This record gives sequence, C-alpha cells and structure tokens, in this order.
Amino acid sequence: MKRSQSQSGQRRRGSAMVEMALVLPLFFMVVLGIIEFGRAMMVSQLVTNAAREATRLAIIDGSSNASVSQWVKDFIVQSCGVTSADVTVTITVTAATGNPNPANEIANAQARDLVTVNVLVPFNKVSYIPGTYLQGKNLSAQSAMRHE
Repeated sequence: MKRSQSQSGQRRRGSAMVEMALVLPLFFMVVLGIIEFGRAMMVSQLVTNAAREATRLAIIDGSSNASVSQWVKDFIVQSCGVTSADVTVTITVTAATGNPNPANEIANAQARDLVTVNVLVPFNKVSYIPGTYLQGKNLSAQSAMRHE
C-alpha cells in the first residue's frame, strides 16, 4: 500500500525543523566568532599603526611624552570608538652609548637614543558582541626607533 503525498510531506517538514533547530545555534556561534576575531584583527592593526606612527612622531625634535601619548589616544579613540581612558601608552627612552640619561623623556633624547612606544587596548572595550570569546585579552603593539 502506498502512502499518500500529504503524509510524506508532513514528516519531512518536521525533520527539517528539527535539523534546523540543531544546526542554527551552532552556525550563529561560528558566525559571531568570525565577526569577533575579525574585529580583533582590525583593531590590532590599528593599534600597530598607532604605535608605529607615534614612534615616528617621537623621534623628531620638539616632541614630548605628553604630545605623543595624546596623539595615540586621539588616533585610537577616533579609529576604534573607545574612550581615551581605555588606551594605555608607555614610552621608554633608552640612552645610546655615550649619551647622557634622558630620564625617560622624549624632549631630553639625543641622536641614537632608542625610543620605544607601547600601546595597549583591552579587547572587551572594542568588542561588538558581549560575550566571552576574547574576554580579558589585550590588544597591544610595540614600536622602537632611534632618535634623530
């Protein structure tokens, strides 16, 4: 005896709903993970660019720790939409051989002194999606150049 068309279609429709109910949450988790890791990569590149450009600014005569730090914070705030309090900037000046100690001030740096700029942004401050994908992780970059 053959089954009628309506009974077969009803059974298939129910199994498709069950399959979708099982697969859809997993699919959305994967998509949200891709979005979060993509955001992390984008902000990481912005932090790297900020550190590099800040170091280039710092090695030029007439720069100060405050001006370089403020430039980095303005760049990150404008690019990533975080507050300046969320951005940590650390500037280290290491004296070259034979140069006097610059006391970690860019304004006191002389030629060949090594200027290092570290930039750190907590990922949970730039995340699109609240969750625990990269909770507690920091996006950081470091750049170093010799003072001119």
